[in-house]
Amino acid sequence: MALASQDIERLTAIVGSLNVLTKKEDLIPYAFDGTAAMLQMPGCVVFAENADHIAAILKFAQERDLAIVTRGSGTGLSGGSLPTKDCVVLCTVKMDRILEIDRANLTMLVEPGVTTLAIADAASAASLFYPPDPGSMKISTIGGNVAENSGGLRGLKYGVTRNYVMGLEVVLANGDIMWLGNKCVKDVAGYSLKDIFVGSEGTLGVITKVLLRLIPKPRAKRTMVATFSQMDHAAEAVSAIIAAQIIPCTLEFLDRTTIHCVEDYAKIGLPLDCEALLLMETDGHPAVVAEEAGQMEAICRAQHAMEVRVAQTDADAAKLASARRSAFSALARVAPTTILEDATVPRSELAKMIRFVEQIAKKYSLRIGTFGHMGDGNLHPTFLTDERNHDEMHRVETAFKEIFAEAIRLGGTITGEHGIGMAKKSFLPSFAGEAQMRVLRELRKVLDPRGVLNPGKMFDV
Repeated sequence: MALASQDIERLTAIVGSLNVLTKKEDLIPYAFDGTAAMLQMPGCVVFAENADHIAAILKFAQERDLAIVTRGSGTGLSGGSLPTKDCVVLCTVKMDRILEIDRANLTMLVEPGVTTLAIADAASAASLFYPPDPGSMKISTIGGNVAENSGGLRGLKYGVTRNYVMGLEVVLANGDIMWLGNKCVKDVAGYSLKDIFVGSEGTLGVITKVLLRLIPKPRAKRTMVATFSQMDHAAEAVSAIIAAQIIPCTLEFLDRTTIHCVEDYAKIGLPLDCEALLLMETDGHPAVVAEEAGQMEAICRAQHAMEVRVAQTDADAAKLASARRSAFSALARVAPTTILEDATVPRSELAKMIRFVEQIAKKYSLRIGTFGHMGDGNLHPTFLTDERNHDEMHRVETAFKEIFAEAIRLGGTITGEHGIGMAKKSFLPSFAGEAQMRVLRELRKVLDPRGVLNPGKMFDV
């Protein structure tokens, strides 16, 4: 239903007039997120400053059947924070305090609007380490990271956001405020409700505090880049590295299209006559780092690497790492619309999946640059297209269907880190199956019986 003037007045009474946006020109930046080709104007935007604001907003939403779409920085890539028509966008970016760093228990307590980079920097200043590093970490917020269970380049060794969430404060759809988890390393009392909210994409509650696990900072790191004339050789090098019981903190790849775009964009000095590039980083004790770096270099050369460059300084390491971190930005310069997807397969099927994406590009006459996390099988096929070209967008949609179907056939999943949101909800039933979909719907109905939280996302209730 459309927002009435009395709805705006009530929301303004809760958070104050400076925290409510209603003018069209002010709403436009909140009408989309990082997902390409999706746009919907909200009814208004409300900035909450604390959990009590959010509780009051959700209680009012229940009374008036108002749709609530929670949003951080809007960097999501699956349409998870895309507004629904006439909804209230509940923005948490003003809740941006780091509340506590507890060195004795290796934890950090933060509000949902704190950026991932601010958390990493605060941990580093305390000689500690927060590993998750999504590509948007400079501007993405921890509330969004938790809601999407974000990954990152260090996921192979260190895992994803879920692995670092020890506790959550959550406001339920009816306005109740609930604390889940604690600072204990071990706690098996009851169901692990905390984990239900990690990756829930704003459909079960609104996260208002996050208790994060920190770890000791690695003492050393070594960065290197290897280039290959064939993608299969790169995939075989990855398999050989893992088989040698080496788990790098970063094991990333770029295909030929992405390499050319990155070099044109960043002028790193990448060779343009290769089919694949591997970015490898190992960290930990200096002696172990030196040994693993030497082993990885030898393995790559044994697997027909054209060249292996080892960073000699921190500046050189940052330059090499930028080849991967700038991939999306470099590709985005090529076409009016850039659609960054993610599909994950077992590592053993990675080369096969990459070849399949290449075949799909030829089949539908599409330009696709593929990069991603080769160490954990998470691919990012990136479609370089133009949403104004309706025929091409139809071919893009058809290509997506075939790519996700192939990922499932190979024992993989339709998303490794971006989430379902709006973009992938049509693919979820074929992946999850009937029984799992029933349980998902029943769980959502228990926690949000009136369906006010992020309606239309992940699946329809």
